[in-house]
Amino acid sequence: MGPGGIATIIASCALMVIAIAVAYVIIRLGRFIDEAKASLKTITDETAPLIDEVHTTVTLVNGPLKSINKITKNAEDLSDKVNEATTAFISKNGSAVKVAGALISAASKKKSRSKKKAE
Repeated sequence: MGPGGIATIIASCALMVIAIAVAYVIIRLGRFIDEAKASLKTITDETAPLIDEVHTTVTLVNGPLKSINKITKNAEDLSDKVNEATTAFISKNGSAVKVAGALISAASKKKSRSKKKAE
């Protein structure tokens, strides 16, 4: 056996080591992909019911929110009507408002005097 035969044996052994290393990496990569696939299936199976529960919860929350929306709309309408009535009263009865203001200030002065006497 000459130097060419020995070089051929060394090259073939090196090629065999490389082939074994590549096969090992491919086998490990296949196992990793299988585990990732199983994990993804588990996550998907657990997420679907969770999404259904969230949908149900949102639907149940929206019902009372619609009722609250109606209540706030009615309260807004009531406050608008009170505001309009107050504005109309003030514009038509300016002197009555002045008298009411005077009565309120007199009542507050009386309360402050009674607090001073109590002290």
